[in-house]
Amino acid sequence: MSDTQEKSMMAQRFRGFLPVVVDVETGGFNARTDALLEIAMVTLGMDDEGYLYPKETLSAHVHPFDGANLEQEALDFTGIDPFDPERDAEFEIDVLTRMFQTIRREVKHYGCNRAVLVGHNAHFDHGFLREAVARNDIKRDPFHPFSSFDTASIAAVSLGHTVLAKSCKMAGIEFDNSEAHSAAYDTEKTAELFCYIINRYKDLGGWPLATPADSE
Repeated sequence: MSDTQEKSMMAQRFRGFLPVVVDVETGGFNARTDALLEIAMVTLGMDDEGYLYPKETLSAHVHPFDGANLEQEALDFTGIDPFDPERDAEFEIDVLTRMFQTIRREVKHYGCNRAVLVGHNAHFDHGFLREAVARNDIKRDPFHPFSSFDTASIAAVSLGHTVLAKSCKMAGIEFDNSEAHSAAYDTEKTAELFCYIINRYKDLGGWPLATPADSE
């Protein structure tokens, strides 16, 4: 498949958007005040038949921003020690600058207009990402400012469940609960789930949609 054909197929599937799977681990639930502690993104590819697959994983541990709130309950839940020197944490602006460069390259490669965030309960991840972008005055955010694809919602429709671990198991995707609440692991599993649902819908005849010309 030529580069032009590959771009066209991906761009057509999501109306010019390139889905990028994102997960964050945080120091609480308030995107404006609580620390961003881990972030991971998985880019997606599309094969010759129009099937999605996870492509590249980007992940980083993040220093709490100056003045960030850290809720002990959230830290106990994720098991993250924000001040552990072995975390090899980076500053938000360095992490996002590097990841956004990769996302913009992928958007250009597939001939899309911009990226759209895919997340499990996407509003949560998108909120923390948007606040980090604003906090660091990043001008070239490749993600759509308010649209997102929520795998909890589409899993409810297609699998009858909303919990990530349970939805993955129902889809035949291996899920290790001991690895959960790591941004990289959760993002990779969310990416697998998203690809499974989209590809299953395609197998059932849902995409590409028939047009009048197709039936002639």
